[in-house]
This record gives sequence, structure tokens and C-alpha cells, in this order.
Amino acid sequence: MKPYAFQSAEGKALVGKVRASEDLKATIDRVVAAIGGFGKVVTPGDSILLKPNLNTADPPPASSDPLFVKALIELLYDHGAAKVLLGECSTITSSTRRVLAKTGMLELARQAGAEILPFEQWVGTKVDGRYLKRVGFAKAVLEAPKIVYATCLKTHHLAQFTMSLKLAVAFMRPRERILLHLRHIGEKIAELNTLVAPDLILTDGRQCFISGGPTAGECREPGVVLASGDRIAIDVEGLRILQTYPGGSLAGEDVWRLAQIRRAVELGLGARGPQHYAVVEAGAPTSTRDGNRD
Repeated sequence: MKPYAFQSAEGKALVGKVRASEDLKATIDRVVAAIGGFGKVVTPGDSILLKPNLNTADPPPASSDPLFVKALIELLYDHGAAKVLLGECSTITSSTRRVLAKTGMLELARQAGAEILPFEQWVGTKVDGRYLKRVGFAKAVLEAPKIVYATCLKTHHLAQFTMSLKLAVAFMRPRERILLHLRHIGEKIAELNTLVAPDLILTDGRQCFISGGPTAGECREPGVVLASGDRIAIDVEGLRILQTYPGGSLAGEDVWRLAQIRRAVELGLGARGPQHYAVVEAGAPTSTRDGNRD
């Protein structure tokens, strides 16, 4: 597993948090700068696989906002990337290219200079898990030298939530995803994540679902963007944002006991508890707090 690039001097995982403005490029650049900057991930000449959340063509926050992803692609090039590949494999009932086209992502990603890479080649891969033993995994992901995620902020009626950990489900051969969802889905999602480690994660929290999901739900507008290299830390911080709204499906839950998070901690995939990550409020250099609630 790759070492995490974005850590404090004390070794805590960093999560950047910024109030979003209309200038998406400036917003994303600012939140990544708060945790150390794109230079910690991107070096001149890099080829980068960018994975959004486009399981379906439903509008944000069910799926990634194409304008947000376009801004992120442009920033990766601005900071030295030689090639950005937008990789995706949508739901088993939808063509990936059709989903990309319907949302406008296909055209905007190409405008930004990205190459479109539908996942179509699969490698049988062993998983050293309790619930997951072997999967067909996307060959392009296994071979990618750098990986960046662009995630949504939302609940999920089966998996409890969809953020960075669940994004890896799209790396599975589509027909295998049905069994994943039948039992122990949270634990299986965490175990799947032992096969991949993103270098940078952006969570678009300008809108969110506090219940329902993944394709439709009760929507709120936190108006924030998060950034981190740690899947557990950024998902926990996203869950805490969801919990600020009364009546949500995760209200009152101990987020560290949710199946995805609990199993990911057991597997050593990131922050082990609230004391192991810190939130940096972008645009306010003196505003840093640990992962414990204020």
C-alpha cells in the first residue's frame, strides 16, 4: 500500500475543508493547497487515472458534477500531468459511454484534455479478506501509476453511504457487483480497497444526500469541498457533515462503527480513530482541529 502524502508533522492524516465558491478551479486548488498542494502528488510527466462517481446519469449529488471534474482535470494538467485518463465503469445496466455522454461528462472531459477510459479488461485478483476472496479487477487500475478520486457526498440505502471507499466498487467486473451487494456489503467494500490506494481524493460536498441514495435522496447543500489522501479520514469527515442535518438516515450513528469504516480500520487502510486525523480549514491557516468533534 502506498504511503499517504498528506500528513501533519505528527503523522496525522490531513483533511482539507473549504467553503466552495463559483470558481471551482480556485476552490479545488485552495483545498488541496491546505493539505500540502498538488505537488505532493503530481510530478511533471505523470499519467494520472481520475475516477469520478458516474455509476448512473442521475444529476448531482447522485453522480459527479461534470464541471467539477473538468476543473480538476485542468488543475492536474496545470500542475504538470502529461496525461489524464478519466476511468469509469457504470452500473451493469448502463453503458459507461452512454452515461458519460448523457451527463455531459464525455464532452467536458475531452475539452479539458482527458482521455476516456471505460474499464473493459479485468484481471482475476486474490483478495485476502474475510468476506471477499477473489474479484475481477480493472486492469487499468492495477497498472495506474497515480490515481485521483472525485467523489460525491451521499447516503446509500444498502451500503449506508457512498464516498471514497465505495468508489472502488466500479473497479470490479460488473456482474460480480450483484453478489457484493447481497450480504456484508460494507465489509466487502473495505476489503476491496486493499487492492487499490488513491493518491488524492476530492469530495464534492456542495450538495449531499442525507437519506436515500445512491440515485435519489433527501438533498441538502453543505457548500463545501474536502480533500485528503486518506479514505477513512475523508469519509468520516463527510459522514460528520451529513450528521449535522436532522432527520438523516445516519443521525446518531457512531461513524467509526459503520461497517465500511470499522472494517477499513481493521485492515489498516487509513486513520484508526478521530485522534489520527486533523481537519485544515482552507483559507484560514490558523484553523486546524483534530478529528474529534469540537
